[in-house]
Amino acid sequence: MKSFTNNIRTIFFVFICSFAVAGTFASCNKKLKTTELIITKADGNVLTVTAEMAVTPEEREHGFMERKKIPDGTGMIFIFEKDEVLRFWMKNTPTALSIAYIDRNGIIRDIFDMQPFSLEGIESSSSVRYALEVPKGWYAKNGIKPGDKIRLNF
Repeated sequence: MKSFTNNIRTIFFVFICSFAVAGTFASCNKKLKTTELIITKADGNVLTVTAEMAVTPEEREHGFMERKKIPDGTGMIFIFEKDEVLRFWMKNTPTALSIAYIDRNGIIRDIFDMQPFSLEGIESSSSVRYALEVPKGWYAKNGIKPGDKIRLNF
């Protein structure tokens, strides 16, 4: 009887843990709020990006994982509480991305391309507050460079 009770406890524990894990994944797959980010280039031209907002640690950790398609003109803005050197990787991310590291004043400090599924950390060259991921090559195609400014309207 004691062994039966222990087995029931084990099954119950696994059952509860499965729901906890499922709940975690469900929260990561929820629809994120979006914002329109306005980028002003050095030449004065302006572009707009529709960006999902990754604000919580869970949202930032999950990012674009498992996303197979990210439309042109869209992205994800990662919002941090304080300035710090940021480091991103592409674990479980099947779509090639470009990332811009942005300081608290909205100035783009760095732009890097990132390869799908790469575990190589891509680090900002200075302390920044935000990171904006877009489809790979979008910054280059639109002539966006470090020094350009993003209006952070959130």
